[in-house]
Parts: sequence; structure tokens; C-alpha cells
Amino acid sequence: MERNDHAMTAIRDHLGIHADALVLRERRGMVLASNVANAATPHFKARDFDFAAELARATGGAELTSTHARHIPVGQASGPGGLGYRQPVNPSLDGNTVELAVEQMAFSENAVRHQTSLTLLNRKISGLQRAIRGE
Repeated sequence: MERNDHAMTAIRDHLGIHADALVLRERRGMVLASNVANAATPHFKARDFDFAAELARATGGAELTSTHARHIPVGQASGPGGLGYRQPVNPSLDGNTVELAVEQMAFSENAVRHQTSLTLLNRKISGLQRAIRGE
């Protein structure tokens, strides 16, 4: 059993940050999709999380700081999984904080980055398969 644990650790180390990033990108995509789906729901509060901080937390790295005024500050993250509330630029009269253009752009960017993480992870796995086959 110890040998299997060592092998799994070696594979996990080889895959690196890409596996963690893929899981977080998927989770963020669901949060952003929920925001878009509730764009017309009165009093709905748009949610998001600081991807870089969550990735650092997942990989045991140091906590990162935001570099742009529209990033969600780490200190504001609350609730399950570090979810925080997005601060709207133009809040609606019905109390909904979803700004459709912001959410769509964040969703599109996340989708592109998700695909990039998936591509990098697939390349790592292909490399492992070639090594196992002795190519």
C-alpha cells in the first residue's frame, strides 16, 4: 500500500497546479453562471471568489493580494468556500447586484482559462502515458 501512496503522490506532484486550477475554474464557472441566471431576480447578490487566493490556499502557497480595484479583496471573502459578494458599480433599484456585462466577461475569461488549464493538464497526462509506454 505504501508503494501505491508514493506513486499517487508522484503523479499528483507531476500534474502540479493544473489539477487544482481546473477544479477551481469549474467551481468559479458555476458561481458565475448562477449570477447570470439570477440577473433578473430581485435582491439577488452577485457572488464570486478570489481565484488566486483560493488556488494559493489549495496548493499550500502564500496568500496573494489583489492587483486591481475590481478584484475581490481577500478580506471580504466570507461564507462557504471563500465566496464573497461582488460590489456593483451601478446597483439596480430592486437590490440586485448582478451586472450582466461584468458577469459575462468574467464567465468568458474563466471559460478560456479553464480550457487552458485542461489543455496543460492533458499534456502532462500524455507525457506520463508516453513515459509509462517507454516512448
